[in-house]
Amino acid sequence: MPLRLALLQTKLKFMIKKTIFIFSVAGLLFAGYLSSVKFFSGSCALGESCPYFLGYPACYFGFIMYASLTILSGLMLWKKLPPMRSLSGISIVSFLGILFAGYFTVQELPVLFEQGLSAYVLGLPTCALGLIFYITIFKLSIFARFKKK
Repeated sequence: MPLRLALLQTKLKFMIKKTIFIFSVAGLLFAGYLSSVKFFSGSCALGESCPYFLGYPACYFGFIMYASLTILSGLMLWKKLPPMRSLSGISIVSFLGILFAGYFTVQELPVLFEQGLSAYVLGLPTCALGLIFYITIFKLSIFARFKKK
């Protein structure tokens, strides 16, 4: 029975790492789409407001953070970086992402409360969608870091 439990725990850890990678890639693709539309057309995707941070569109920073998360989770998944080191980096970057996306999401709340979910093409501001991804990645990384061996 202990061997079976150990195999299940190993499979669970692998699934968590894989899920972190999938959410990181999904965030990278989403932020990449938003960034490329802004870069090439000069307007924001999906007809939303385009928040700026340090003089640059916020989606550029989201792209950089999701690229970092994708690299870290990929290195962890393919065992090129020790899991605890990868998970520490993932936790830090995703926490910064929560602060970053959360800040811009709070600014969108008046529009969301006034006009409802129909105010946004995807039902929520793009920053809120990014926030959901960051929170998911952060929770999974913390769970994986502090899960008993």
